[in-house]
Amino acid sequence: MQPDFTRPILSIDTSTTFLSLALFSGSLKAEFHAEVGHQQSQQILPQILNLMNKIGCNSMDLGAIVYAKGAGAFTGLRIGVGVAQGLATPFDTPLIGVPCLDAVAYQEPDCECVLAATDARMGEVFYAWFDTKNHIKLSNYCVGKASEIRLPEHILATNVRGVGNAFALADAPAFSGSLKMPTAADYWALAQTGRYPATAPEAAELLYVRNKIALTAAEQAARKNQAA
Repeated sequence: MQPDFTRPILSIDTSTTFLSLALFSGSLKAEFHAEVGHQQSQQILPQILNLMNKIGCNSMDLGAIVYAKGAGAFTGLRIGVGVAQGLATPFDTPLIGVPCLDAVAYQEPDCECVLAATDARMGEVFYAWFDTKNHIKLSNYCVGKASEIRLPEHILATNVRGVGNAFALADAPAFSGSLKMPTAADYWALAQTGRYPATAPEAAELLYVRNKIALTAAEQAARKNQAA
């Protein structure tokens, strides 16, 4: 499917505790970006409707919907893609999934070695290496302890730029990094590049890099005992 960027484009990011939305139509732009915690499911549709009212369009007018594909908060991602599919399916609107770590990495553009790292909870981080100058992914999307992150081959630590909310953690990656995180407008900008394919609504997928999304009660207790 081909997106139509001459028509309004909605962008949705629910990969963190923030609800981030952006609607673009020509020179018009409307955005919502706020930390809502567990209120994403209650707020997402009313906020999208509010943006559409500001722009003067509705779901049938959309040329594409961009969504955060993951890795990120499991429930949030499912809310985002579910709403995107619900809005798109009646009109067969193309969906464009943009990986979250890509959007994080491009907070540091034109850099040959970027470590994008975000908080994955459970004492771990999501991370990947990028060359944002030449638009190359230097590693797989990964999840693990920050201390386990290793430099790609032939890269010097002094050349690394880190970015993402994982650099605010007590156990942060062992590289200097900024805390910048993307908004829905950044996902829209990446979708505009054409590097991320559009799909039919029913074919939209999420990117999971962790098989296990929660600890059992016993595992949580064991982890607390280890930390004590």
